[in-house]
Amino acid sequence: MRKPTPGLPSRQQILDFISRSDVPAGKREIAKAFGLTAQDKILLKALLKDMADEGLIDSAPGRAFHQMGGLPKVTVLRIADVDDGGNVWAVPERWESDAPVPRLRVRERKRGDLGIGQRVLARTEEAGNGWIAHPLKTLAPASEMLVGVLREEAGRLWLTSVDKRERREYQVADAGDGKPGDLVTAEKGGRPPRLTCRVVQVLGDPFAPRSFSMIAIHKLEIPTAFSDEALAEAPRMAALDLADDREDLRALPIVAIDPADARDHDDAVWATPDDDPSNEGGWKAIVAIADVSYYVRPGSALDKEARRRGNSVYFPDQVVPMLPEILSADVCSLKAGEDRAALACHMQVSRSGTLKSWRFTRAVVRLIANVAYEDAQAMIDAPADAPRADVLAALIPLWACWRALASARDEREPLDLDLPERRVVLDETGRIMSVAPRERLDAHRLIEDYMIAANVAAAKALEAKKAPVMYRVHEAPAREKLLGLKDYLETFDIPFALGQVVRPATFNRIIDKVGDADFRPQVMEQILRAQTQAYYAPANHGHFGLSLGSYAHFTSPIRRYADLLVHRSLVASYHLGEGGLTSAESQAMEAIGEGISRLERRAMEAERDTIDRYVAAYLSEKVGETMDVRITGVTNFGFFATVDGIGGDGLMPVRDLGGEYFRFDEAARKLVGETSGEEYTLGMRLQLRLAEANPVSGALRFEIPGGKGAAGPAKPSKRRTDRILKQRGRPANIRHQGKRR
Repeated sequence: MRKPTPGLPSRQQILDFISRSDVPAGKREIAKAFGLTAQDKILLKALLKDMADEGLIDSAPGRAFHQMGGLPKVTVLRIADVDDGGNVWAVPERWESDAPVPRLRVRERKRGDLGIGQRVLARTEEAGNGWIAHPLKTLAPASEMLVGVLREEAGRLWLTSVDKRERREYQVADAGDGKPGDLVTAEKGGRPPRLTCRVVQVLGDPFAPRSFSMIAIHKLEIPTAFSDEALAEAPRMAALDLADDREDLRALPIVAIDPADARDHDDAVWATPDDDPSNEGGWKAIVAIADVSYYVRPGSALDKEARRRGNSVYFPDQVVPMLPEILSADVCSLKAGEDRAALACHMQVSRSGTLKSWRFTRAVVRLIANVAYEDAQAMIDAPADAPRADVLAALIPLWACWRALASARDEREPLDLDLPERRVVLDETGRIMSVAPRERLDAHRLIEDYMIAANVAAAKALEAKKAPVMYRVHEAPAREKLLGLKDYLETFDIPFALGQVVRPATFNRIIDKVGDADFRPQVMEQILRAQTQAYYAPANHGHFGLSLGSYAHFTSPIRRYADLLVHRSLVASYHLGEGGLTSAESQAMEAIGEGISRLERRAMEAERDTIDRYVAAYLSEKVGETMDVRITGVTNFGFFATVDGIGGDGLMPVRDLGGEYFRFDEAARKLVGETSGEEYTLGMRLQLRLAEANPVSGALRFEIPGGKGAAGPAKPSKRRTDRILKQRGRPANIRHQGKRR
């Protein structure tokens, strides 16, 4: 790196000038502003090239420089979020820089003026480490994209949106190559009440393999294609030889314990009794994590793609990876019998489960096995039946050390919400075999606790070096959320004092009071809804849910960009070789954190929506059946119910509850019949008839089974799913399709 001569401005002076200049700032303007000599101008050119290489500034050929992450003084913004505190946040409508998209706090003229999706022309100003936007005027909506299915009626084509919240249909003004029954992306047009759309891309059959995940991918604009530069770079980086100075851990019986259907393997573990007399009864443990930072270097084409994606997105039928497959599923994936690059966290664990010390090394590992959770648990439960003695011998000390870690976890009392995760099982043709809660085993908890310990060690190790940390932040619940929870708990006669200092253990005590009551899952769900959303940031505000003061994600760099940044910071601060965090990344940590937090929320929405579509497809074969449900949400227009053991929220409209007027009691979260006094309350269990299950939107609709107000079977002409299927020449009951996912 070249050092500026005394006659040259510093990097910061140049950045300040570029950001404050009222005219486009090129090399000539910078030289003139600082009164540089001819010799200094030559050095300035070299300095500007260094700053561009470092990611501090950017410029298209022949154009002025601009500060990376900088914004025009007046620009068009799109409202992206309104947080729990009512703060409005916006992002630029157009952003052509490789730097993370900035997020601006909007100063509304009148609270509530702006909503998500609106466009504004705004004046921008830098404030501390962030940006403020002052709206000048509200702009007309830009053309919006839809994902939906085409249907034909009376010689006209209509588009039915895949979004279950979208109730209207759009007349198709231009179908392009689209045909009835096709899944398409389309651009909105027209004005209310005559809204139209134009087909932009035909995606194919909405019931073909991978279509349910492709709906989410296109709806949320998740990138699936890697750039040509990244695809060309991936095999070159994958071919890198492992450095000779790596710590050799190949003799240790390290194992990876993952889901049976895992697509990649980030982490592996090892433990043994500690022979250090100062740690009597304690343990030595290693958490070995794929050394992605060795292959994905800052500023590279692979790095730009990884940051653009933020994380991998996992669906029942496919994964959209953060990195090309040669890295994510092969070279970076820790596979048994293969030499792999790892960043190893060496931990000394006391007999009570506390971390006494830690250190990080770059290592080479060779796992003895990749074990599924169920298989690991079976070997521990029935060691005499273990198929491999060497794997069992590795698991036994892992379990013993974990019991110490679990004891320390119980001592700090993190939030303990045992809410089941839904698992969709497909056969080789893509047909849905089952939808059921994923079983929770000690093997799952074991890996979780080892990963949490390594994440804590990574955060504390970087803090000791005063190095940048991309923290995983989970703040305490906001008072507004706690007020709502208090009102809800009062309906069960459960006291909740707002004046107390709220800790995770506070919520655990509530769950303990509920015991095994039928409404226990509903109480846990309401406690979960009261929590704030976790995010990534370089400022530490602790992790409330885990009851930890310092926490950073270190253990999944194959699938999370945040973890890759933590690896790079460890590499740089502990001088572990190439691929460390750069100064440009250090300065941009806040903006990067905001960006990857948004991308994480997008991935979560995509995964959740896709599971809902699979659940609806599975239940579409059970339309007309009566099933056990519980009420999970109550509104003035009806209530939402979830099928026991399967999930999937469905609406029970208030108009179908019996022909009488039902009053909505918002505080008690219930509907009350004015004449009969009949009540439908949050958490209530009952039996309902499944009237409709729409696989394309993931929506369900229920009816009262054979009782008063039951709407009866919906006529095929009025059922959107049936219309779609008939357009493709398929039976309305999709039970006999054979191949579907």
